[in-house]
This record gives sequence, structure tokens and C-alpha cells, in this order.
Amino acid sequence: MGITTQLVSNILASRFEAIPADVLHEAKRAVLNIAGCALGGADHPSMDITIAALGPYSGPPTASVLGRSERFDTFLTSILNGFSTHIHDYDDTLPKNYIHASTTVASALFAYASANSVSGRDFLHAFILGFEVTSRIGNAAYPQYYEAGWHSTGSLGVFGAAIAIGKLLGLDAEQMTDAIGIAATQSSGIRDMFGSMAKALHPGRSAQSGYMAALLAQKGLTAGHTPLEGPRGILAVTVDSYDLEKIVNNWGVVFELQDNTYKPFPSGIVIHPTIDACIQLREKHQMTADQIVGIELRVAPLVKDLCNKKELSVGLEGKFSIYHAAAIGLGRGKGGLPEFTDEAVNDPVLKRLREMTDAVGDPTVSEDAVVVAVRLSDGRTVEMTLEGSLGNLKRPLSDSQLATKFRDQAGALTAAQVDAAIAACWDIERLDDMSSVIANCVPGRQ
Repeated sequence: MGITTQLVSNILASRFEAIPADVLHEAKRAVLNIAGCALGGADHPSMDITIAALGPYSGPPTASVLGRSERFDTFLTSILNGFSTHIHDYDDTLPKNYIHASTTVASALFAYASANSVSGRDFLHAFILGFEVTSRIGNAAYPQYYEAGWHSTGSLGVFGAAIAIGKLLGLDAEQMTDAIGIAATQSSGIRDMFGSMAKALHPGRSAQSGYMAALLAQKGLTAGHTPLEGPRGILAVTVDSYDLEKIVNNWGVVFELQDNTYKPFPSGIVIHPTIDACIQLREKHQMTADQIVGIELRVAPLVKDLCNKKELSVGLEGKFSIYHAAAIGLGRGKGGLPEFTDEAVNDPVLKRLREMTDAVGDPTVSEDAVVVAVRLSDGRTVEMTLEGSLGNLKRPLSDSQLATKFRDQAGALTAAQVDAAIAACWDIERLDDMSSVIANCVPGRQ
């Protein structure tokens, strides 16, 4: 039995009742977090651009976009949900493969559930399966796939979206296999887009493509039946080394959601240790920006490779700059949404701090660690080594912190909507229809 066939068999055999309680709770945390991220990104200029460009070509307006008053067809709504959830890089992340698995899967599911009646239980089950498949394929190809320049959130997230929508459509084994093949042939997303609006197009387009894959398969469009393991399948044509068994090993025993993390800072996760450490150094030594004459960072080589941009002009670039991470932590003592705006990256104080920062890739430093040394004008050098940043698996955000994060991004909603949306997410498996969640995430509706 091939890997694709085994995977499909596992998906179709999955039963909601067999999913452990801790996994169900983690799925609720992920849904709450991603809905909040959609609200926070809904007013970003990239959303207006996409609506202006693609809105005129939308079909009947059957679906609501999270955080917006407009309605479009489910395909465009999937794209827009993907944009808003990812544009601030505030969405949850799997540190072991750097995939934002919730983003693509939830974006497609929210679009579908807005136009079709879906119970909270079915929504959550489909979400868990889509998340599981996305991450497992990512595990099979990591790190070679990511190092080659693919942005796995988009290029592999398409599989999770296809599985999730396929689950809701009730696809049989042959149809689900075709859906995976149709998803594979639409896989896309490259890391050169990091720091630009187009990065958020990756999960949006993949949500749409996965949705479309499931619909096409339902109606009988056929595809190759070895899209994962075939000699011309998605892994063989993109990387030289991969482990297909990671896609199916310990299915139903080990769940990928158990390794999911939630961001306290809206940026690439690999610069979180630097932000965290620099905030702590600033607070501990009560230093001000004008006292600082030099900053030295030791980070993992991957962090240096991903985030080695010092000359910045737009806020999105700051999300992938190790130098900006140090500057905001030491210069402002925080790393919220205002620290990653165009104004922030052009702030003279932060620019000065970036310019005096040196970063070295050190293989002895883990990807969730940093060594910071700050030289002060009085001759002192203060240092800190941080192993494990806020938000990681050892220092996770609590349920209360995730609810606060949701509230902080929900400025367009009424207080009643915010309370109702949060309560519904925590009780999602008991909802008769997901419309109660969606309505409370749309301005002006309840």
C-alpha cells in the first residue's frame, strides 16, 4: 500500500470520539488564535488591494470574510481569510518545520462554513485532520524542503485545505486521493516573498486551491494516485531527501497539534528569542536607547539566513530582521503590532540601534535561543543568554493570554461580539452551526 493510499485510509477511518481531550483543546486554542489574527489583519492595505483587484470577478456573494463587512464567493473569501490571518505573521507556528498549519486550513474552512451549514464538531474534526496532514508532509520533507526556499505554509498547506474541505464534503477514498493529487499540482509558495505582501498570498491562494481541489474531486476530476510518493510526486521533484514514513507513522497516537505554538510577537518566530531577551535586558538594567553604543547577537545559522536584513523601508520587512528585533526590544521594550509598521522601521532611534547591531550565526545556539551582549556608554557590557522564548512549548501562552490576544485584535467588533466569539470557540464542539462564530467575527453582524 502506497503512502497516499495509507494516508487516505487513515483520514477516512478517523473518528472524532477517538481524538484525545488535550488535542481537542489545542485545536480550540488554534481556532481562537487564527480567528483573532484574521480580525487583526482584516484592515491591512493588502486586503483592500486584493478586494479591488479580484472582487469584480467574484461569483455570488455567499460567504463572509472574517473581520470585514463585504461578502464574496467562497473562493475569494478563502484567499482573503488567508491574507488577513497571515499578513502580520501573528499566526501559530510549528517550530519543528516552521509551518503555519492553522492558517491555510482554517481560512478554507471558515469560507466553507460561512456558505454552508457546518456543526462545530465537524468543523473541529476537519480542522484537526487538515492540520495533521499539512504538518506531517512538512515533517517528511524538513529541513531540506524549507532550506531549498519553499514556503511550506503555502506549498504544503494546500494539502491540509483539500483534506479539511474533502472531509466536510464526505469524499470517498478515490475522491480524497484525487483531491490530494489536484492539491499537489497546485502547490506553490517561495521564501523570496518574505517581508512583502505576497507572502500572505501563499496561505490565501493555498486555501482557495485546496478548496477547489476537493470540489473538483467530488465532481469526478481525476488525478495521479501517487502525488506524495511517486517518482514525479511533490517531494521527489522538490527535494533530494525526505522520509515518507513520517506522513503516516503513529497516526492517531501522536498529534501534530501537540507541538503547536502561539506567537506573543507579530513577526517571524525565529526572531522572538531576540525580542524577548532584549526586552528583559532593558528592564533589568533600566537602560535607554541613547546609552547603547553597540549590540552583538549570536543566533542559530538558520536565523541569520532567514532574517539578515538590516536596511529596512517597510514594516513587513522588520518582521524578518534580527536587527530590528534587537532594536525594538532594547529601544522600545516591546514587540507589538506598532513595532512592525512603516513608521517603526523608519524611526531614527530604531535605525540607529539596527546599524550598531552585529549578528553572528553560531551552530551551538539553538533556533529558539539567543546570546545578546549590549555595550553601554559608561563602559559596561551587559549580557543575556535566553534558551526558549515566550510562546514556545516550554513557555506557552495560556488560554487567558490567547483570549487577550484575540481581544487586542478585535477593535472592529462590539464588546458583545468579542465575548460571544471567544465563548463559542471554547465551546465549539457543541455548536449546532459555525455561523454563530462567523457572525460574531464580522463587523456589524450578530
